[in-house]
Amino acid sequence: MPLFDFLCNDCGETSELLIASPDEMPNCKSCGGHKLKKLVSAHSSLSGPNKNRMPGPGDTACCGLSPGQADCAGPGSCCGKRPV
Repeated sequence: MPLFDFLCNDCGETSELLIASPDEMPNCKSCGGHKLKKLVSAHSSLSGPNKNRMPGPGDTACCGLSPGQADCAGPGSCCGKRPV
């Protein structure tokens, strides 16, 4: 069962949800709303000398920021920043 990222049009929260079937209508985890938009998610592709290693605290996102930094949060781009 694949995981999908959704944006709730009611409350603006994003959620990662496990979807069992294409006909399933998920609810927002925050407000319970049904007006969800499926977001395009970047997949993980490991390559190079560290291809057998999972990402860790010293790694950076494609924009060069650490995924835990404030500018690297939210949906919309490889770093999670919303397009301006």
